[in-house]
Amino acid sequence: MPYDTAWRRRFLKGAATTLATAVLAPRAFALGPDVAAPAAASGAVPDAGSREQPVRRMQSFALNQVRLLDGDFATAAATNLRYLHSLPVDRLAHSFRMQAGIASAAAPLGGWEKPDCELRGHFSGGHYLSAVALAHASLGDEVLKQRGDQLVAALAACQQPNGYLSAFPESFFDRLSSGQKVWAPFYTIHKIFAGMLDMYMHAGNAQALQVATGIGNWTVRWLNGFSDNEIAHILKTEYGGMNDSLYELYAITGNERYREAAHRFDQASLFDPLAAHRDELQGLHSNTQVPKIIGAARRYELTGEPRYRRIAEFFWETVTQNRTYATGGSSNDEFWKTGPGDLKGQLGLYSAESCVAYNLLKLTRHVYAWSGDPRAFDYYERTLYNARLGSQDGDGMKLYYYPLRPGAAKFYNSPMDSFWCCTGTGAEEFARFNDSIYFHDGQDLYVNLFIPSELDWPQKQLRLRQETAFPREPRTRFRLQLAAPAHFALNLRVPAWIGPDARVRLNGAALDVFASPGSYLTLQREWHDGDRLELELPMQLHSEALPGDDSQRAVLYGPLVLAARLGSHGLTHAMQYCGYDASPKPEPELMPAPRVAAKQIRDTSWLHVVDARELRFESVTRGVHLAVAPLNQVFGERYAVYWQAEQDASSSG
Repeated sequence: MPYDTAWRRRFLKGAATTLATAVLAPRAFALGPDVAAPAAASGAVPDAGSREQPVRRMQSFALNQVRLLDGDFATAAATNLRYLHSLPVDRLAHSFRMQAGIASAAAPLGGWEKPDCELRGHFSGGHYLSAVALAHASLGDEVLKQRGDQLVAALAACQQPNGYLSAFPESFFDRLSSGQKVWAPFYTIHKIFAGMLDMYMHAGNAQALQVATGIGNWTVRWLNGFSDNEIAHILKTEYGGMNDSLYELYAITGNERYREAAHRFDQASLFDPLAAHRDELQGLHSNTQVPKIIGAARRYELTGEPRYRRIAEFFWETVTQNRTYATGGSSNDEFWKTGPGDLKGQLGLYSAESCVAYNLLKLTRHVYAWSGDPRAFDYYERTLYNARLGSQDGDGMKLYYYPLRPGAAKFYNSPMDSFWCCTGTGAEEFARFNDSIYFHDGQDLYVNLFIPSELDWPQKQLRLRQETAFPREPRTRFRLQLAAPAHFALNLRVPAWIGPDARVRLNGAALDVFASPGSYLTLQREWHDGDRLELELPMQLHSEALPGDDSQRAVLYGPLVLAARLGSHGLTHAMQYCGYDASPKPEPELMPAPRVAAKQIRDTSWLHVVDARELRFESVTRGVHLAVAPLNQVFGERYAVYWQAEQDASSSG
């Protein structure tokens, strides 16, 4: 669809925010003449909040202020924790130790962590640390924190005096700068960098900041050896979110050299068209681009430069409006192969790389914080339920791709022989399901997701408990615990998909107020201890076309994408669990999309709700009955998300 300038104008500049950061003593590295270490604790590290610009209207809560209650998300988080617990620290550290010349008797990990893989270290020294830090902050897992601390110490011992730290030699960067073939060394360094920063910010590990500072110092020096033209050539190789991590290190330390180094990762060929509101993404590797835009968003928050807000918002808008499937996922064979608004022919076995959805959710949090527009969470919710929640099996294995080809089945990593990029982002995502349920703007509270949880807001002396079986029931309930009566607005998101007859009850009495779909229902009053709210969330079936092909339609129930269940005939273990190359063997045979005849192209009368509580559905068209279920509940069987619709005036559904 064309770019909606009026929609963008409604993303207003927000109010000021602060970012609190603990003051911890960093270890000193031998630095070049132009690079300063952050001040030691005795000299007081500057308050990171002083570097945040007044651009955020919405503030998130600290991860330890929101606790998941029993439900699908808490269950998925617990499964992920079991997998993280299964990974031994000595095996995670092995390749780093071997690279540093430190003896290791541990068995090496497989897949992308193999000793000869050029991405080795991205999971073991990066994603794993981020997931551990998030799990500690979100779930209070002290055992995992101890393992994270052990791994940080092990990797710190492997760090070179110049700050370089990786499981592969520094010569990989000589290959990068000289134009020789190399996979993506900065991509891997970014994961290690981010893992250390997360261990500092979310788990209070001071040594992790020391290591991150060393990585930042090494990066500054390395970049200083090249002209802008040489850097432009270097940036053609995937570099992850190096700009994002450097901006974060600047936010913590106040050292402007890190901010300047981050700026050198600006890629003009990507940023310039976006700043001018042009979608020139066709042909680009999808997930390579999203972390760069997250870095642009972080620059806006730290400098207030409007160009970077334009870049981030336009990118977010064109991708989420024009380049995503009904699930909220994006990409095919890891690329955007078509123009905006045209996904015809893009329903592949390797559609919707999971990392893309993970990073789009991260970007959505930034964009929402600036504007407070609840429609950002219509996208967030859709993607969370359909592109993320169903991407893990019962043992904590994760999807690389989310197949959308009819007749495909989900295929996962193996426990010790895959370690794909999406294994890592999945481990992080499933450790932080509590991070976007609630926001505040200083005085007032916003509820964006209907996930059973409990919020502790000590500044307001408020504890809010949300109890729900959503989406297995069309409602959610809130109970307030207050030390004293308090006057504030409680803003409940009214999702765009909501059906008729929605209502809200306060202390059992229906209120004669509501709000339009895609907005907030604002209840401003003096609240008292024990107040109860119940929000009705009626769901209904509705269909959505594949962009560029109205005949290919997905069906949703509320925010849930539904899938035809096509059985498990012929599926083998090798087709569902993969190793290094992330492809099932043999690939499942192509099946035709289920065909439906409808009175109108948007008609869903051919699909019936069998049991709303159990989320069971059935399609009945041309005498063929198919069981239908939410995509995130389909495991170990073939499925189809998109249906081939044929308009047929004689059809009775």
